[in-house]
Amino acid sequence: MQQPKLKALFLNCTLKKSPGVSHTQRLIDFVSKEMEPLNVETETVRIIDFNIPFSIHTHAKDEPKDDWPKIHKKIIKADIIIICSPIWFGTRASVTQLTLERMSGMYDERDKNTGQYPLYNKVGACLVTGNEDGAHDVISNTLFNLTHIGCTIPPNADSYWVGEAGPGPSFGDDDAGYENLFVNRTAKYLAYNTAQLARVLKKSPLDLNLDEIDREVDEHIGNRTKHIRS
Repeated sequence: MQQPKLKALFLNCTLKKSPGVSHTQRLIDFVSKEMEPLNVETETVRIIDFNIPFSIHTHAKDEPKDDWPKIHKKIIKADIIIICSPIWFGTRASVTQLTLERMSGMYDERDKNTGQYPLYNKVGACLVTGNEDGAHDVISNTLFNLTHIGCTIPPNADSYWVGEAGPGPSFGDDDAGYENLFVNRTAKYLAYNTAQLARVLKKSPLDLNLDEIDREVDEHIGNRTKHIRS
């Protein structure tokens, strides 16, 4: 029996505007093909092609032209959100940082019944491309950020490719990376684990009531403070 269709959204944080070649997009396409047999519909948003002002809110204040709310709606509709970043100067690209800062606006959009953030019961993952080093740092920070705004992270929720030290081909140049054993394995791991976890969460969503927890903690701390002062 065919599994229900899922929606995966890749947020491509390349610094290159369309139609420039994005090596990150090549890795996105590579992983996207692994998702097709799992009945996962994929979509890519190339962040740099939109007008995204700096902000930590879903709607940037005092910015007459802000495309982020359009992307925000796509994130909310997706079951799987994959942050896709190049490495620059050993860390994630500035566009990746901007994207996560805008996503942090979801802290202010808690569910009125449970207090959960909008990304509760959605699955997060990360793709990284670059030369030399930095992939582990980018992945660890990015997945950590996703958990804090509500995403659930499955095992092996990342895939990356980095070239040799110094100038050289990036992912997809002269087919670099396509036959790499590690990339092929991790692409499949990521596709399968994100899809399966997304289906698990649809059937059995996290039901923690954050508002109740907050009230309990506030009351406990308040009582403790009164006791100390007395």
